[in-house]
Amino acid sequence: MQNLEAKFKLSDLAKARGKAESLGYDFKAALRQRDTFFRVPRGKLKLREDESGACLIDLDRRASDDLKLSSYEIMPIEDPEAMRAILTAALGVLAEVRKERTLLTKANVRLHLDSVDGLGAFGEIEAVLDQGADGERSRADVDDLLAALEVRRTNLIGVSYADMLRPV
Repeated sequence: MQNLEAKFKLSDLAKARGKAESLGYDFKAALRQRDTFFRVPRGKLKLREDESGACLIDLDRRASDDLKLSSYEIMPIEDPEAMRAILTAALGVLAEVRKERTLLTKANVRLHLDSVDGLGAFGEIEAVLDQGADGERSRADVDDLLAALEVRRTNLIGVSYADMLRPV
């Protein structure tokens, strides 16, 4: 699967939610997530846990200060504690990210409004490009949402939360 992503700092998550809802984005969920990132030779491998369950995500994207194209695979995990222990022993942990996430969607575009422990408030837009989604239309949808949220392309963040949390 692939998606087009944009990440940016926000000063007011409630205001951002209101602007997105005025564009037709619908609230889908409020989640408390724990992402454990493991040391791997390429890309990122993370175990995501929240109230709805757990999954292992293999993610390949290049750091960029603009929109990022990401490829990823997701596998549901029935026993996240055992999986975390096995992967920690085999690979080591790179970082752990804990966040409160509000998820809003419109068509194939997801807006994540995140309050990340130790980092603050962020927005993350993902336009899912599977199932025949139009890449150019998706790029336009992402640009429209960025404009509504008053986010300039020069303010996009090119690294993951895990990278931001790692010591320099």
